[in-house]
Amino acid sequence: MLKILFFGDISGAIARKALTKVLPKLQKKYSPDITIANADNISHGKGVTEKNLLEMHKIGINFFTNGNHSFKKEDPNKIIENGKVQMIIPENFNQTNVGNGYKIIKLGKTKLAIINLLGRTFVTEGPDATCPFKKFDEIYRKLKKNYDYLVVDFHAETTSEKVAFGFYIDGKAHAVLGTHTHVQTNDPQTLKKGTIYLTDIGMVGAKESVIGVGKEVIIEKFLTDSKIVFNLPETGIVKVSGAFLELDKKMSSSKIKLINEEVLI
Repeated sequence: MLKILFFGDISGAIARKALTKVLPKLQKKYSPDITIANADNISHGKGVTEKNLLEMHKIGINFFTNGNHSFKKEDPNKIIENGKVQMIIPENFNQTNVGNGYKIIKLGKTKLAIINLLGRTFVTEGPDATCPFKKFDEIYRKLKKNYDYLVVDFHAETTSEKVAFGFYIDGKAHAVLGTHTHVQTNDPQTLKKGTIYLTDIGMVGAKESVIGVGKEVIIEKFLTDSKIVFNLPETGIVKVSGAFLELDKKMSSSKIKLINEEVLI
């Protein structure tokens, strides 16, 4: 069995502080082989910086996935190629350097393949993206099953695209976890061919917010159709959402447990 702690989109400084407080307790409780987090919103709500990634790496996040905001701050291709942190970005972006959207990592004698893809329905921000279904097939052929486990972070807006993608790769990936909407869904399940599926893992972000952004900003947006300014709360209760996976290599007895913690910052 391979044990994975996977956290949803880390939303700004308040979320980084929350993980710093709560992660040691969760790692002690679950003893994961690897801890992964989506970093699409890690730097003030949009994009990544190497500094923020290293901050989270130091507290125990081993690997980062991303999404449509990947290019909002520093060039993630350069961060990946610097090699100071282990990270991937959606492979089906037109700005992603070939191969920076998937990686095989060694955990002792075990090889874990991780793929990051972006959905296209209603995703309005970010570079143009090609079909994630076809891109998965392309990567799957390239990997040639040269791994023991395969996990996919599917960063997408609509539940329909995520559900369809889960069925599409059932039996090929050990797990497919949805990110991006910041709202954890209550549908963890094992699909017919053994793939663990969750529509959205949720976020690490302020509870008194609208998906991580200050609630007043978003309410004003709906009232006046004004432009959204990513103003993130700096203090308050933080929701720490994620999942703990126990993956069976043969996909016959894999398990998933939702994680929901709250911490005051």
